[in-house]
Amino acid sequence: MDILLGVAPRTVVYKMGDFWGSGLSLIRNFAIIAHIDHGKSTLADRLLDECNAIDARQKKDQILDSMDIERERGITIKAQTVCLSYTASDGRTYKLNLMDTPGHVDFSYEVSRSIAACEGSLLIVDASQGIEAQTLANAYQAIASDHVIIPILNKIDLPSAAPDVVKKQISDVIGIDSSDAIEVSAKTGHGVRDVLEAVVKLLPPPSGNINAPFKALLIDSWYDPYFGVIVLARIKDGAVKAGMKIRMVSTRSVYSVDQVGVFTPFKKKVDELSSGDIGYIIANIKQVGECRVGDTITAESNADITPLPGFRPSIPVVFCSIFATDTNDFGKLREGIAKLQLNDASFSFEMESSASLGFGFRCGFLGLLHLEIIQERLEREFGLDLITTAPTVVYKVHMRDGAEIDLHNPADMPDQSKIESIHEPWIQATIFVPDEYVGPVIELLSCERRGVQKSFVYTGNARAMLVYRLPLNEIVFDFYDCLKSISRGYASFDYAMDGYEEGDLVKLSILLNGEPVEALSSIVHKSRAESRGRTVCEKLKGLIPRQMFPIAIQAAIGGKIIARETISALRKNVTAKCYGGDITRKRKLLEKQKEGKKRMKQFGDVSVPKSAFIAVLKMGDEKK
Repeated sequence: MDILLGVAPRTVVYKMGDFWGSGLSLIRNFAIIAHIDHGKSTLADRLLDECNAIDARQKKDQILDSMDIERERGITIKAQTVCLSYTASDGRTYKLNLMDTPGHVDFSYEVSRSIAACEGSLLIVDASQGIEAQTLANAYQAIASDHVIIPILNKIDLPSAAPDVVKKQISDVIGIDSSDAIEVSAKTGHGVRDVLEAVVKLLPPPSGNINAPFKALLIDSWYDPYFGVIVLARIKDGAVKAGMKIRMVSTRSVYSVDQVGVFTPFKKKVDELSSGDIGYIIANIKQVGECRVGDTITAESNADITPLPGFRPSIPVVFCSIFATDTNDFGKLREGIAKLQLNDASFSFEMESSASLGFGFRCGFLGLLHLEIIQERLEREFGLDLITTAPTVVYKVHMRDGAEIDLHNPADMPDQSKIESIHEPWIQATIFVPDEYVGPVIELLSCERRGVQKSFVYTGNARAMLVYRLPLNEIVFDFYDCLKSISRGYASFDYAMDGYEEGDLVKLSILLNGEPVEALSSIVHKSRAESRGRTVCEKLKGLIPRQMFPIAIQAAIGGKIIARETISALRKNVTAKCYGGDITRKRKLLEKQKEGKKRMKQFGDVSVPKSAFIAVLKMGDEKK
């Protein structure tokens, strides 16, 4: 499909009204999309300033990044919506619904939901760095959703900015016209008004019929301790106001609306939300399970209604188990996970139990950063102390009897003698890297991660684009850290799932004094099993505290031990009080100590500290 700058707005039917419901022709819904650190949130700040959306006393950098964890890490995790009022050069006042989106690949589902709620996108590209991996991925998502795209070159004030080179990159790599790309500096405010003028002139207004029965798309939801579940919705047809009865189409639940409003960026109560608007609905919803992202909301009186298409469901690619360190906190963990899933539809979980860690949850994520964020939010927002097991991906196990099993947890792997073959997921990775680091990156991909090169293109500005097929198992542990390390932080990485292939895979078990620790078991390629087993054993030796008896740490494949480390026992000086006398007195005491150690080894419990699980999760490159 041909989505270019300047495409004429689509023809729509609308009915004029007053402002805060000002008619579809005066509404623009758009998302800001870009790679990490290309200036999305800073540009959003300048757009708010230009529209006088916030008072001087309320101003702060990245105001739409509302969570502490977002501000500390300097990344956007949740897409945020803000409704702006802008008087354009034609004298008309427009309502602009802006959605600031994340840039990291692990939060691409937030981007897809935001794009689905809008008609256009601002594609931000760093004028000094050019196109990066997520620039490409997000642009293709917008094109697939039939968006009108406005390319914007940010950081134009930097000495290293090369706008002409980056414009050519946008045209050659993405395939959209960038000759009229807007040059801005979100830091200084240069060119910001040109962005707003382009939004009202080039982006199409939303389609819809304000006189039709009420219909809305549920694009987000979150739990508030005072209001219950708050729903963010894009109104497609009709209008919704306080006192109205609404129904969730998928669950058939009916609620009475208490309040509707928009974010400016703070909650602003309004009389009604009508066709084309994006705003929140408070309806005394108590159960988090009643609000499903992508569901259709309609009026109770609408008996038969065709649901809106919703969103393509996200597919978790990384799985791990989460347990509370204190087993008495299981209830808090269950409540916290349910509330976090409410506004993160890409996060999935199911209950499981472990002999060593108690009750917990097997959780699915879109990547390791997604896992880290969920874990940190659970610890901060709900006061939990957690243990996470080693991450794994979903394997397809073909049994000799013809059955096929989806294997999420290495602990559930069937007996090797009953397995015909194991298929592992593969991805297609797109990596942008400065040409001086191409050699080390190719070595990492081809030699160390079993990658297969698909294409290698120089994109200008001394940068190369590598496209590789890789086993997903090779990137879930430490790939991103290694890539950033060998490229000094300049490489960018994005991936998409690319089917399953048969692999020579084995289950690597970790044993302490002969007892398996299922939380540390993993599935690895046979060629890397020995090196990984040795690395895990060495790591655990330095993390598990010494006991009064020796501890054997072993890595095994089936019944074969492939690596071993031993933690020597602490020794109490039992002969300290023997002053002289026959040597048999000392030998008797030492033999007694030896027997005691033997009994302790037989019945003693080896406690694995939380740091050990995290250290195995964070293992660096095995070659190092």
